Amino acid sequence: MIKPDLSLELPATLGRLHFVGIGGSGMSGIARVFLESGYEVSGSDRSDSATLDGLRHLGATIFVGHAADHLGSADTVVVTGALWEDNPEYQEALRRGLPVLHRANALDWLIRHHGDAARRRLISVAGAHGKTTSTGMVVTALAALDADPSFVNGGVIAGLGRSSRAGSGEFFVVEADESDGSFELYDTAVALITNVDDDHLDHYGTAAAFEDAFVRFADAASELVVISSDDAGAAAVRARLAHPRVVTFGVAESADVRVLDLVAEGPVSFTVRYLGVDHRVALRVPGAHNALNAAGAFAVLVGLGFEPAATARALEEFDGTGRRFEWHATVRGVRVFDDYAHHPTEVGAALATARSVVGTGRVIAVHQPHLFSRTQAMAGEFAEAYEQLADHTIVLDVYGAREDPIEGVTGALVADRFRDASRVDFVPDWQAAADRVAEIAREGDLVMTLSCGDVYRIIPQVLESLEATAPAPAGRSTSA
Repeated sequence: MIKPDLSLELPATLGRLHFVGIGGSGMSGIARVFLESGYEVSGSDRSDSATLDGLRHLGATIFVGHAADHLGSADTVVVTGALWEDNPEYQEALRRGLPVLHRANALDWLIRHHGDAARRRLISVAGAHGKTTSTGMVVTALAALDADPSFVNGGVIAGLGRSSRAGSGEFFVVEADESDGSFELYDTAVALITNVDDDHLDHYGTAAAFEDAFVRFADAASELVVISSDDAGAAAVRARLAHPRVVTFGVAESADVRVLDLVAEGPVSFTVRYLGVDHRVALRVPGAHNALNAAGAFAVLVGLGFEPAATARALEEFDGTGRRFEWHATVRGVRVFDDYAHHPTEVGAALATARSVVGTGRVIAVHQPHLFSRTQAMAGEFAEAYEQLADHTIVLDVYGAREDPIEGVTGALVADRFRDASRVDFVPDWQAAADRVAEIAREGDLVMTLSCGDVYRIIPQVLESLEATAPAPAGRSTSA
């Protein structure tokens, strides 16, 4: 795994950029803003995709597969942390002595050199869960308030149809990644912390080190810190902050921005109380957790000086983000969704959202464990979350991403921790897993794939299996 260098002295100029792994959500977003800012960009990825087509349309030179000669006349090479060090393009960059930037360092350079540096105000959104949605909410509201922000998010913002953009306004909004410590790189004006739930201990080593990083990140913000009042980890961070301006949000009575009168059935609605005045917010997305995400975004925007009532209305424009409770199709009355959840807390929130919309049907989960280390450490917590909130769970094998396998760690580790073995299947073969979904599912049920790996790729197989088991010829509906 290639990690960002927090002490790296960035070059004054980057010249022509080549991205190795340009199709990833973070890499493609950064590449897009470089392209829209007038830079010459090339890149490669292991397989073609609609994301690569979009970058081609903007003028990028794209290669499918990896080879040393793809670097061409590149002056700077940008790499993803998931890259293996034997990648031929990475090795060619080292051989040539070219500057090699982790994507976080490249984003840091981009932020510092984008637009008018004297006016730029960076909003960095961090937290173990909810970053992508919260970033999307802040960006959507700023756009609705005519602020035209620049942004780089970890997922496509549905209402804007993209995950990044080079705007003309003073605000730059980023999903700041704590997993590798890179959120400490940025010259943050406003720090939004959604929660501090123990994760990424493969990088930090201990929960205390993880907490320390959030304290440093928050105290370094030049203007404002917005942080959850409800999350225990966030409360521990809040207690240690020396920052002069901290705004809390949540359902707690002590919250500066307080969520009240929450209605979670279907699209979520709630009242947000700020400075003694109540504002009703009706979101377009389901899930009680999204009320809290919206409250955090509200706190950021009013903290920046936007009028509270207008901010509440602007947040109602948010349509969701890609791979966050994303509906794909309905076949023979079975709705199929995908979600990025890859931590037990996120799984619980995603399944609770499914419960809020499924009605009398059942929730069938397809879980792809992400990372061998996380699976080994949290198998019991995953099993508990699925057994509590899903009617049946199908567990695939581990998506290792940046990690080497750990002996004895497979998806079976999660399945074996279920108390009721009749409610879970460990099915490492994807076609067999899709067929098992179709065998179980009946009209009115909701199927959800969950992982930040590539589990979404199983959805076409699930849909085909559902169609094949229909009692009569049936097509997919065009609406949820």
